[in-house]
Amino acid sequence: MRRPERTSHEEARVAETLKKGSRVTGAARDKLAADLKKKYDSGASIRALAEETGRSYGFVHRMLSESGVTLRGRGGATRGKKAATS
Repeated sequence: MRRPERTSHEEARVAETLKKGSRVTGAARDKLAADLKKKYDSGASIRALAEETGRSYGFVHRMLSESGVTLRGRGGATRGKKAATS
């Protein structure tokens, strides 16, 4: 899987200031939510975003849900109905 590269110095700075476990509130939370939404909508996975920001999967999932993003399905093989046997 290809890792997304940082596109600006500001994104790198934001990721550094959002240490795991630190509380994100106010304008910083709104900016982070908008950034995560943009990246998720352009194809990044929740796990990739969590790794990139240093936050947990659950935190990123919650931020996306709060932003009103329609989350994608899990993908992979799905179980279909079994074929009828005569």
